[in-house]
Amino acid sequence: MISPDAAASITVRLNGEERRCPAGLNLQELLEHVGYRPQLVVVEFNGEILPRSRWLAQPVREADSLEVVTIVGGGS
Repeated sequence: MISPDAAASITVRLNGEERRCPAGLNLQELLEHVGYRPQLVVVEFNGEILPRSRWLAQPVREADSLEVVTIVGGGS
C-alpha cells in the first residue's frame, strides 16, 4: 500500500542529487519550492535549455532531471 505522503510527492534529480518534492508542480513552482529565485537562474531540463517562457507550462514529473545554474552579477 502506498502512503499518502508518497503519492503526493515525486523524486527528481536536481544538480546531480535526488530530491523529493510535491507532485503536480510546474518548473517555476519547483524552483521556488527548493529555494531558487527563478529570475536569477538558467535551467537545463531533461538535457534541454528551457526558455523561461515555457516554465509555467512545463510540468515536473517523476525522474525528471534538472541542472540549475545561478546567474551571478558583477564585473571589474
